[in-house]
Amino acid sequence: MPLSMKQVALGFLASSLTYSTVSKADSLADVDHVVLFMQENRAFDHYFGTMAGVRGFKDPNVQINPNNRSVFFQQVNSLLSNATDHLLPFYVNEAGGTGSNGWGENHAALATGTNDMWVVGNTPYSIGYFKREDIPVHFGVADAWTIGDMYQEGVVASTNPNRVIWQSGSINVPGGNVNSTMGPVLDNNDTPGCSSLDLHVINGSTIMSPKNYSCFPYDWKTIPEYLEEAGITWKEYQAVQNFGDNPLVSFELYQNLAATNESAPLAQNGLAMTGSGNWQGGLDDFKRDAAAGTLPAVSYYIGPAELSEHPPFLPRDGGWLWKEMVDAVVNSPKYNRTVLIISFDETGGWGDHVVPFHSPEGTPGEWIVNPFTNNLTFAGPGFRLPFVVVSPWTRGGNVFTEPADHISQNLFLEAWAEARGTPFRSAEINDWRREHMSNLTSIFDWDNPDTSPVELPFAETPHSDLLTSLLDGPQNCERLFGDTIQPPIPYGNQTEEDSLVTEQGFKSVRGALTEGRYLVIESNDSTLALAISTDNTTFIASPASETKFDVPSQRFVIHATDPTVASANTFKISAGADFDGLSSMYITSNLTLGTKDEAAVFDITFLGVTEGYVFEESGSGSGRFLGMTSDGKVGLGDEAVGMKIFAVSF
Repeated sequence: MPLSMKQVALGFLASSLTYSTVSKADSLADVDHVVLFMQENRAFDHYFGTMAGVRGFKDPNVQINPNNRSVFFQQVNSLLSNATDHLLPFYVNEAGGTGSNGWGENHAALATGTNDMWVVGNTPYSIGYFKREDIPVHFGVADAWTIGDMYQEGVVASTNPNRVIWQSGSINVPGGNVNSTMGPVLDNNDTPGCSSLDLHVINGSTIMSPKNYSCFPYDWKTIPEYLEEAGITWKEYQAVQNFGDNPLVSFELYQNLAATNESAPLAQNGLAMTGSGNWQGGLDDFKRDAAAGTLPAVSYYIGPAELSEHPPFLPRDGGWLWKEMVDAVVNSPKYNRTVLIISFDETGGWGDHVVPFHSPEGTPGEWIVNPFTNNLTFAGPGFRLPFVVVSPWTRGGNVFTEPADHISQNLFLEAWAEARGTPFRSAEINDWRREHMSNLTSIFDWDNPDTSPVELPFAETPHSDLLTSLLDGPQNCERLFGDTIQPPIPYGNQTEEDSLVTEQGFKSVRGALTEGRYLVIESNDSTLALAISTDNTTFIASPASETKFDVPSQRFVIHATDPTVASANTFKISAGADFDGLSSMYITSNLTLGTKDEAAVFDITFLGVTEGYVFEESGSGSGRFLGMTSDGKVGLGDEAVGMKIFAVSF
């Protein structure tokens, strides 16, 4: 039977499962300002792998490779060390490290899906990570609002391709929706003409590579052009020394405007800079307009290189910029009508353990011949990135679990523009991404906006040269500690327990579910739990725990029936992996425990923050829904009932 928004009880438990009515407060149409703030070159595990309640180092669905090791065990060869054949993620603290963000190195790390060649194919430091004490502002913002733990880079490549897809919807892979002969954007080429690898050698054989990629400048339509046509005000706030991170300058139209018509709206809004070389140019303008409540409908912010978090620039300096941007938005008189999206363009060569969701082989506009290896591969989406949404409708320390990438920000703009009566649709976005990447609208709780104050951790002002006033964080570190401060690589000196550390805690889940977390399922102040006796195992509705993570019998793990499909919503459910040896036991359609082959298949659908998740038992064709009551009853009934879900770490 089709699902509806009807808030009713399960038939056999009707008196106990009724809802209270909540009047609608806000909606997508009530958002007046969208701010898109993108930083540089960090991966999700690298920043947030230790955070509680996200898909991090406690991932119960971590991929097991043919060598019977999880993907956390990265291969090591004898050229690197004879002390071990593997390296686990390791803590690097502020000393940091570096990796390579190139197409070749990142595809080598992916290793056609085993994803265990970061050490050999990139660098050993690729799998280094930070903790809360190193990036307290980043953790503070994620804890106060909503973090997305399945947000992916748009392309398995470097900065320019990812920023091009962010502001144009495409990198022009052949077969896609862009009508251009300029070739796909695969690297950071920023000089007229094409990148090309005519010949290279594989296993002793000379191979011809595809020619004519990254043919600068580009000639397809950008998102700001659509905004302009729809009458949506917009502006690119940017520092003068912005690392070349404004992708609009890579497009022929904007180059022509810069040369012939600087007063044109696209040039004024997309290319103009302020500050006369001062690194605060763009930031001061943004803060001024936010304080006055006069931001345009869409703001892009691109900061100075020194605050971008691109190695060797410091994450703590980027944290200061995060705080400046968040404070500007939250203290604005229009905060109650503003959404701030914080993202990163690509991983910078930092590793992530989750194999990217991507399209099936041969999907138009998504698959390409790798110019370095001559094999067919997907261009994107790529590895996971840090991603947080700040707004009155995302408060509360939640985790958003839907598959998303840079295209998602454009899909959100489209959905928002339609809701406010100024619709546009980017023709450049490929069909597969429209179907499978989130438009982010499920991240918001429109019924319960929260504008209460948030006290973020202290952020030290970035260091600057006394004579020039220019930012010099990395140089100052070298003056203080020398230029070889990277931590040692712990070859042969690791255990999983010591390396894969995770904070204890939980986050409320929002959005369509994906694998990767221990889950607690609640309804009416009751929590689904296992009750073990000497002769059988039953399911009960036990009292909900305030801390969520500390009751092993209340933990469950979902398993996608097809883990490769980004938009799949059918799952089997197993007991928590550490509970009385029952990790291999699954919920059956009779609400007993059985083997994986005996497991029930549930369609798990997110109806919104207020309505929650419904679990429809679909494998047997019964079409009945999971429900529970405060008096300890659990069962399957004929009507849908919403559940709250929490992701827990312990």
